[in-house]
Amino acid sequence: MSREASPRAVPAEAEGQPAAKEATPAARNRGDAGRPRRPSLGGGRPAQDRELRAQGRQTVRRLLEAGLAEFDERGFQAVRVDDIVRRARTSHGTFYLYFANKDDFFKALLRDALHDMGVITDAFPVVTRDDAGRVALRGWVHTFCETYAAHAAVIRTLSQADVVGEEVWGDGLQLLFRLAEAITQGMTAASPHWPASAPATGAGRKASGRGVADGGHDLAPSQAPAGGGQGRDDSQEPSGSQEPSGGQATAPAGHAELTAVACLMMLERVNYLLSVEVRLPREEMVDRLTAIMFAAFHSP
Repeated sequence: MSREASPRAVPAEAEGQPAAKEATPAARNRGDAGRPRRPSLGGGRPAQDRELRAQGRQTVRRLLEAGLAEFDERGFQAVRVDDIVRRARTSHGTFYLYFANKDDFFKALLRDALHDMGVITDAFPVVTRDDAGRVALRGWVHTFCETYAAHAAVIRTLSQADVVGEEVWGDGLQLLFRLAEAITQGMTAASPHWPASAPATGAGRKASGRGVADGGHDLAPSQAPAGGGQGRDDSQEPSGSQEPSGGQATAPAGHAELTAVACLMMLERVNYLLSVEVRLPREEMVDRLTAIMFAAFHSP
């Protein structure tokens, strides 16, 4: 198939300047009429203390589109500022008028990715155990795939802590946990198989013995320190099946959160493969991802 996960868009042109050669979907709707202005259009650190006029925002847009295309094709580490300005058909002086360096440039792109992923996190539906719930879930999975495709080059880079640094990687990991919590809440809210009072912040953040906000970055529960570990409260850990007042056995709350993390990792890996041109039938993959997530939480 053609590269469905990351189609190209025609870049906008700045006043009196030629357009960059290519643009990626993340840049497609930046600044369009009727849409909120993208966070990245404010530029990086050098531009933060001033309000950019229309031509300045167009220049920033052109640089961002060029940088995204370069990162998508060659990877973050291989790209230099020289490559970005050459593709944007502008000068180094113009680049440094808006961005301090390549890392500052990447953080501007990251603001867009985190913003859009935050929007779909907040939009995760309550998934009921019927066809309506399955349809709602499929719609969300489709939107997730579209959003990932729009920011694929940034998200792939974000997964490499040694490349982007601890602070930036931590921002991405915090969003991952937020999304896992949203999935947990949406998938369990209407299901009798999970406790109605299941905490949405427990298992994933306690997995490493400390919360993401405190710098904890481990996902696997098996990595928690033995004997309780740092910051671990064993009295709050689920222990086997619980019996609600109605007498029906339910799964521990922590299991729901780990199931959500597993589903999220599956979503990310499939979309990663789509973004690097692995030939997978995209809509069929959306169907299969939906079916797996629905069954993970709503199987009899």
